[in-house]
Order: sequence, then structure tokens, then C-alpha cells
Amino acid sequence: MVSNVASPEVDIVKSSRTALSWLWLVIIVIVLDLFTKYQASSLLAYGVPHPQLAIFDLTLLHNTGAAFSFLASAGGWQRWLFALIAIAVSGMLLVWMARTPREQHWLGAGLALVLGGALGNLYDRVVHGYVVDFISLHYNGYYFPAFNLADTAITIGAGLLIIDMLWSSDNQNKSK
Repeated sequence: MVSNVASPEVDIVKSSRTALSWLWLVIIVIVLDLFTKYQASSLLAYGVPHPQLAIFDLTLLHNTGAAFSFLASAGGWQRWLFALIAIAVSGMLLVWMARTPREQHWLGAGLALVLGGALGNLYDRVVHGYVVDFISLHYNGYYFPAFNLADTAITIGAGLLIIDMLWSSDNQNKSK
């Protein structure tokens, strides 16, 4: 008689064959992000630029909104809305990683980077009520909104997801 119930050993083997094997990258992103935010908060005066290069300053800023300070002046309710969205998206990313074969490296790494960045910013939002930003890029009087390593990980992760989408569709079309 054959049982359809999977043993715990089979579940472990299955999880090691999924993109969940990229969880180490999630942890690295979170640790580096929180460390650099701590350093910026400890060493930089709020709002005072510290020039590093002609186009790059370290400037401590607090963002109570979302990307590009969206809803930053909404009165405080946005903190919990963005936290709930981050929790929901993080859950979806974990499920997606669990359903993604380990061999899809671009997709797995991209999902891990987005998840790590989302969790890094979620920590700030829940604990501080704002996200710590400190990287300021500018050129000829034009300033890009300040950001942090979590934002950088999310952006790179999104780029990897786009690369995976474009390349995997090419590979699927060639195999047909």
C-alpha cells in the first residue's frame, strides 16, 4: 500500500530544490541594511549633507511615506498601511520562492533581494515610524530622492526579475 502523505525528509529535499535556498541573501540584505541605517543615524546629523563625490552625498533623512515620499504628510495612518502592504507582499514573495525551482537563478536572486529590502524597510517603519534614508545622488542642482540599501536591493531585485522574465520567455519560445 502506497501512502500519499509526504514524509518530513521529502519536504526538506523539496525545499532545498526551490528558490528558498536564496534565503541567505535575504538575511544578508537585512543585516547590511539595518547596519548601514544604524551607522547613518549614529554618525550623521539630520538633513546635513556630507559630500563624498561630486554627485553623491550622505544625508540622513526620515521618510514617513513610501517611494519618493509618497503620502509622507498624510498624518501617520500611512505607516500601518505601508507596513501591512509590506507584510502581504513579503508573504507572497515567500510563496513565490517556495514554488520556484532552484535552477531559476535570476528569479530566485531577484525575489530574495526584493524580499530582503522589503523586510529591511518594514523593520524601520514598524520600529521607528519612518524609513531611514541616507544616500543622496545629485547632478547640477537636480536631486534624486534619498534612499538606502534596502531600496537598492529592491531595485536590483526588480531588475533581475525583468531579466528573468525576458530571458526565460526567450528560452521557453526556443524550446517549443
